[in-house]
Amino acid sequence: MAIKKATIQQQVAAAIAQANPADRPIVTIQAIAGPSVWLMSMLGLIGQAFLTYYFITVTEQAVVVHKAARMSNRPQEIAFAMTPAEVTGMVGDIKRNAIWSSFRFQLPGQPQPTRMNVHRIWRTEMDQLLGMLAPGHQPAA
Repeated sequence: MAIKKATIQQQVAAAIAQANPADRPIVTIQAIAGPSVWLMSMLGLIGQAFLTYYFITVTEQAVVVHKAARMSNRPQEIAFAMTPAEVTGMVGDIKRNAIWSSFRFQLPGQPQPTRMNVHRIWRTEMDQLLGMLAPGHQPAA
């Protein structure tokens, strides 16, 4: 099970290289889609059923969203791949909190934006990613 951020980033980069050898990741984050992580944790296994784990990567050519395996924390299949132009305006409602920050991401084919929860260990990468995808986003100092 990959726990270290650097190991996770290497695994995602390898998955992207396998899908498109000409592409290279710029920034990757791990996000948990669903309601509040705190609330779902209090509900135990039932709450975990409502969460989906993703890796969101901005590459030189695209924005790639991989599903993440729950047990091994490795990237699985590509759930969505979009051009950066397609993603413009699809990210909003950015909330920075002490431990779990969140933003809304309008995933293709979904009727409403999906809440993406991001742990603080990914905050620097989240700020970089959101700076690229949400024009006007200024990270808090």
